[in-house]
Amino acid sequence: MAFIKPFAATLYRHVSDPDVTGLVAPPYDVIGPELRQKLIEGDPHNVVAIDLPRGSSDASVPGNRYESAAAIWREWRSTGVLVNDACDAVYVLEQTWEHAGRHVRRRAFVAAVELHAFSEGVVLPHERTLPRHVADRLELTRACSANLSQVFSLYSDPAGETDGIFDAAVRGDVVLTATDADGVVSRVWAIHDPEAIMALQEILADKQLFIADGHHRYTTALAYRDERRIADAQAGIEHAERPDYDFTMMALVNMDDPDLIVLPTHRQVRAEGAFDAPSFWRELARYFDVSEPPPGHPAAALASATRTTFLVKTADGTTRLASLRSDVDTATAIPGDASAAWKGLDVTVLQELVLGPQFGIIPGDMSTLERLTFVKDAHEALDVEGADVAFILNATRMDQLREIALGGETMPQKSTYFYPKLLSGLIFRSMD
Repeated sequence: MAFIKPFAATLYRHVSDPDVTGLVAPPYDVIGPELRQKLIEGDPHNVVAIDLPRGSSDASVPGNRYESAAAIWREWRSTGVLVNDACDAVYVLEQTWEHAGRHVRRRAFVAAVELHAFSEGVVLPHERTLPRHVADRLELTRACSANLSQVFSLYSDPAGETDGIFDAAVRGDVVLTATDADGVVSRVWAIHDPEAIMALQEILADKQLFIADGHHRYTTALAYRDERRIADAQAGIEHAERPDYDFTMMALVNMDDPDLIVLPTHRQVRAEGAFDAPSFWRELARYFDVSEPPPGHPAAALASATRTTFLVKTADGTTRLASLRSDVDTATAIPGDASAAWKGLDVTVLQELVLGPQFGIIPGDMSTLERLTFVKDAHEALDVEGADVAFILNATRMDQLREIALGGETMPQKSTYFYPKLLSGLIFRSMD
């Protein structure tokens, strides 16, 4: 079902050193003003100059951020800062790091992947997108006519059919390397061998692809494709072969790889008015068994939980384990016609049985979401700084993501955190 093809990447080439650490950056949506400034001060050619450009977000304003990005994109390509690879390739991206005392490796194929509407069931989402974020990325794509970063997607390969292709690729010369702030090392190789590329195409041909990260980028690519098709049809332009805008750049990772790590995103919440801690604990006991956590590191108690369990801490320092009571059936306790699988997600249970009824937090209502903070690190979340309650969660499992996506549903916001993030700036894909 999925069709991939090689492409000639646009790469940083103005320096002889393959280490481009100073030129890459985390994904645009996790970069704040201070980090952006630090990256630009470190090297003015850092990818954030085009992926997170300066200027007005109103495309009708002269000198807006999209015009700025397009001008920089053209300048860097004309002056040799960015250069197109000599020939088409599928790229191998390997990330290595230390996690919980062990060495971890995650490998991805980076290729041009044929776009499909979600309704076609070939590329499947698991999260909703926000229109304003898609609008921003669409304006940037129009301006640069390029994929500035990859969509991170998953395919199922329990037998490890793709392992041999990976192993052969990494015996070649490294194209680029970079190390992020957490010490994660990313390395890139290029596969030019037509037989290896064809073998990969055949393996993936019957696969469905699950978007892990980059829902806004993929939705943007669909919108850009559709408007380009309309424009070409109106202009009477016919293509001898599939145009570049029918594809988008993806990093494809085996979802059955034991080194694929999904981490939880924890929640801190603030009450709309004065927070009543005794009332909060009483209401929590309607659906949860509330108990003292075992001694030691309290968050460790979550790992052995066999049902939905949160570690909960209020601003007064009270810390408890909250485990969904055995007599609570989420299929009936949570209203609506969503599937039992969706209602059984830990993030759904927290939203529907706690955050909504107790704190008035409503998905999609920004006035209430301002009182909700997402935190990656459990220790940081448990500080409960500036909040009333912190909730420490277990990670969403891969089988849950697969079931929800195959069922055509989307998870609540921040249900998954695939670690590490893919760096922006290692590989670009031009569409002009």
